[in-house]
Amino acid sequence: MHRRLRNTGTEPITRYLVRIAVDRYPGEPERSNALYRNHPLTWEELQLQAHCGDEQMGHVVKHDRDAFKEVWLEFANTHSRFPLYPGQEAGITYSYSVTADKWGPWFQRAVRLPTRELTVSLSFPTALQPAVWGTETSLSANFAPLRTPPTQIIDAEHTVYTWTTLDPPLHARYRMEWRLKSAHLQESEPVNTPNPSALMAAAGIVQEGDILLQAIAQPFDLPAEADEARHVVSELDAAISRVKQLHDFGKGLGIAAPQIGIGRAAAVVVPPSDGSTSIVLLNPTIAEVSTETDRQYEGCLSFFDVRGLVPRPLHIVIAHTDIDGTPRLTRFDHGLARLVLHEVDHLAGKLYHSRMEPGTQPIPVEEYRGTGRNWTYQ
Repeated sequence: MHRRLRNTGTEPITRYLVRIAVDRYPGEPERSNALYRNHPLTWEELQLQAHCGDEQMGHVVKHDRDAFKEVWLEFANTHSRFPLYPGQEAGITYSYSVTADKWGPWFQRAVRLPTRELTVSLSFPTALQPAVWGTETSLSANFAPLRTPPTQIIDAEHTVYTWTTLDPPLHARYRMEWRLKSAHLQESEPVNTPNPSALMAAAGIVQEGDILLQAIAQPFDLPAEADEARHVVSELDAAISRVKQLHDFGKGLGIAAPQIGIGRAAAVVVPPSDGSTSIVLLNPTIAEVSTETDRQYEGCLSFFDVRGLVPRPLHIVIAHTDIDGTPRLTRFDHGLARLVLHEVDHLAGKLYHSRMEPGTQPIPVEEYRGTGRNWTYQ
């Protein structure tokens, strides 16, 4: 932990409070409590180290419980005292270790002092194929996805996720969670995996219930708004990269601008993995549909916990506009037609619920058997 502190008060600061809490099984308090009763967290295993600049900081224990510790880091040691006087700044660094059997798949930071910037970085072995998401809470709001997704840097050895926020409100809590894929996990070991919609929300996808998904997207004035359109498409491409890390899209996928919080008429569709490039649609409208239809299950990133059986035309023609303002007519067939129509619906403020036949209800994703496979056509 690295903290840059500034004393904005009128008295010298002589100590700084640190909290260490662990929870091996979030959502299963009885199981976690039993674990720490039998194997409490100890100061010996924590190996707490703290420094202010080059000076080692002393510490005094405030609370010592099975799964929770509080300690005062002192601006002093056996050799000297170095209080932080009003107007002064200092950097402190502290570290501790927790064994894998006691550490749960999460890290939380609460904002207890006025803070200019908070950054969290999580580094994992790339071989474990980590997926990371985050939530925030405050005095006025319950759990919600982070307002911005973590960034990701991958190399052969490590995958590093980093998230930053500026001027976070007091008493806000930011929680980062992760899922790892490892051949060393025992089959009997439960993995605390969030539901699919929570993963998509953490990746920056607007979820069902947001008014933006019910509004008609604003068309671009092209080519006058070409730069704005390029920016929106770039944001859509970035969102696609994030969600592809979380799920196998065997049928291809698409994202419309309202799903990333932008109320403009743009969508990007990625065909199934056949080497095709992404399809960018600006100001798309339906010009023609076939009378031939079929029904297939669709998923939506904005409510990804279910799949719904939706009738769609087998062939369509879409009118859309190039970035330079050139009008286009493009024909799409079968699965690609379905993907495109799904996104065009988003731009019209419609979700696939409205396309389902009366009496038909979505099914839980756990009951769906077509994940990772393309739709089939005769």
